Amino acid sequence: CHNGHTLCSTCKTRVQNCCPTCRQELGDIRCLALEKVAESLEFPCKYYNLGCPEIFPYYSKLKHEAICNFRPYNCPYAGSECSVVGDIPFLIAHLRDDHKVDMHTGCTFNHRYVKSNPREVENATWMLTVFHCFGQYFCLHFEAFQLGMAPVYMAFLRFMGDETDARNYIYSLEVGGHGRKLTWEGTPRSVRDSHRKVRDSHDGLIIQRNMALFFSGGDRKELKLRVTGRIWKEQQNPETGVCIPNLCS
Repeated sequence: CHNGHTLCSTCKTRVQNCCPTCRQELGDIRCLALEKVAESLEFPCKYYNLGCPEIFPYYSKLKHEAICNFRPYNCPYAGSECSVVGDIPFLIAHLRDDHKVDMHTGCTFNHRYVKSNPREVENATWMLTVFHCFGQYFCLHFEAFQLGMAPVYMAFLRFMGDETDARNYIYSLEVGGHGRKLTWEGTPRSVRDSHRKVRDSHDGLIIQRNMALFFSGGDRKELKLRVTGRIWKEQQNPETGVCIPNLCS
């Protein structure tokens, strides 16, 4: 303030622009002396309680925290705008207990998606399914949405961890019927990327509605899709440098 009392930027927002010491109006006056002191100090990352061991000068600390690998993850549930954040073990418990998400162990899956009126594609989201394999967790999404003017169904997998670790895995998806099938193979996206970002990038298995109804058979008045897939990890041979698929049993 004009009388020389100092507050940090966080505390300033809490006192409604009034100095808590002398009750004078606070301005936007810099305190160069304290800024220099701050530059000379080192602080732990604010995510130290989540496992980050790093220590930084004040201004480097802020840049690091924006990209820290230990920063909390957003809840990956796509059926609602959930504001919960936390580390992976916390989110797994949250998905199981609060969202009642199905949890499965194994690297293969076989799911059916049934909808009585396949023409209703707006806001239709299949409940998230979580798979545990290779000591990691993966989220399988399947939903309907409009791609331009065309209604489509899309299945994709997200890795519950950072992008660097997600690149160690590959997954495949397959849907078909009546002698026809569509397949997709790719790297799972990290849950650091939002569900909507992955969907809007079309990074997954996309099925046009007419093809989905063909796969469903019958009178084409009910959607009955069976989506199968598997997850595997590629390990590099230390002698040849060649990647070797590692399939779980």
